[in-house]
Amino acid sequence: MIAKHKTRVMVTGGAGFIGSHLCDLLLKRGYDVLCVDNFYTGTKHNIIHLLDNPFFELLRHDITFPLYVEVDQIYNLACPASPVHYQYDPVQTTKTCVHGSINMLGLAKRTRAKILQASTSEVYGDPEVHPQNETYWGRVNCTGVRSCYDEGKRCAETLFFDYYRQHRVAIKIGRIFNTYGPKMHPNDGRVVSNFVVQALRGEDITVYGDGSQTRSFCYVDDLVEGLIRLMESDESVTGPINLGCPVEFTVRQLAELVLRTANSSSKLTFKPLPPDDPVQRKPDITKAKEILGWEPRVFLEEGIIKVVEYFRSVLPS
Repeated sequence: MIAKHKTRVMVTGGAGFIGSHLCDLLLKRGYDVLCVDNFYTGTKHNIIHLLDNPFFELLRHDITFPLYVEVDQIYNLACPASPVHYQYDPVQTTKTCVHGSINMLGLAKRTRAKILQASTSEVYGDPEVHPQNETYWGRVNCTGVRSCYDEGKRCAETLFFDYYRQHRVAIKIGRIFNTYGPKMHPNDGRVVSNFVVQALRGEDITVYGDGSQTRSFCYVDDLVEGLIRLMESDESVTGPINLGCPVEFTVRQLAELVLRTANSSSKLTFKPLPPDDPVQRKPDITKAKEILGWEPRVFLEEGIIKVVEYFRSVLPS
C-alpha cells in the first residue's frame, strides 16, 4: 500500500528562534518539513532534537541565492530580526529581504506552492496611529540605521503582492509583533532576552529612555499557531494580518516583572533611546480574531516564568 502524501513544507530561517518552534509544531501536526538556514543567527542547537525524525530535513542555504526543491508550502522566516544582528551587516539584511523574497516567490511560482511571508510590526515604524491596524501605512525613516530591516520588509510585502497580482502566486503575509520565549539567543539584543539574562547574571538592567515606551509581547507558542492558521486559511486570505498580543506594557513594567520573576537584586540603569526606536507598539488583531479565530492565550506573567527557566538552564553558572 502506498503511503499517503504528506504536505511538504519548507521553513526558511527554520533554525532560528521562531522558525525552530514552527518546525516543531508542523512535525507534530503531520507535515514533512524541510528546514533551510544559513546559520547567520540560527543555531543547530534549536533543531538538533529533530534530526532523527524521518520527516525532518535540514539544508544549509542562503536564500539570497536561488533554491530548487519541490514543496507545497513555504514559510519565509529567513532574516535577522533583532537590531544587533540586522544592523551588523545592513546590506546583507536588505538582500535577504529583497533578493530572498524574489527567490522564494520564484520557487513558489514554479512549484505552485502557497508562500507565507513573516513580515513585522516594524513596517509601521514609529507609528502615529495607535493601536496599529493593517490599513495604516506606517511612519518609517527610509535612511536610518533600522531602515535595512524596516524598508526591506516593506519591499518584501510589495514583491509578494506584485507576484500575487501578476503571477497569481498564493501568498500570505503575517505582520509579527514582539515575540518572546525559549530558544531566544542570549545576545540578540531584544528587550525580553536582555532583561532576563542581565537579571540572572546580577547585572544592571539596561533600560533605554525612561522606560515609558510601550510594547506588546506575544509568547512564541501562540505566534506559531497564528502562522499555521494563516497558512491554512482560505486562498482568498492574503493578509497582511497582525499577529501579536494586544495587551500593552511599558518597558519599565517588563523590567520590574523580570526582576520579580527571577528573584534578582539587579538595579535599573537608564541610557538614551537608540535612533528611530518606536515610542509605542500595540497591534489591532481584529482581523486575526475574525478571519483566523486566533488570539494569544499565554499571559506575559506566565511566559516570563518559562523564559527565566529556559535561560537558567542554558546560561553558564
